[in-house]
Amino acid sequence: MQLYGLKSCDTCRKALKALPEAELVDVRADGVPTQVLEAAQARFGAALVNTRSTTWRGLSEAERAEPALDLLVAHPALMKRPLIVTEAGDMHLGWTPGVRAALGVE
Repeated sequence: MQLYGLKSCDTCRKALKALPEAELVDVRADGVPTQVLEAAQARFGAALVNTRSTTWRGLSEAERAEPALDLLVAHPALMKRPLIVTEAGDMHLGWTPGVRAALGVE
């Protein structure tokens, strides 16, 4: 199980603690593989970009108008976190009660 997020993100740390088998991939340091980003974009659409982040607020209007995948490659911290990819290839975004229930975590 891969957990794409940030080492410094409290939500990602909570998810890692609850999912000891998950491997953290720090998106700022390691990036996200293109095929994972494309699959996540297809699955979650606009929800993949965290428009409430300080990174988003620091972007110009022209940058915000760029395609989401280009933005996420240039600014990986813009991705809503965590993005969890299971061994079966299922994807989950965020650490909501629905995601925890789907992963069998309380």
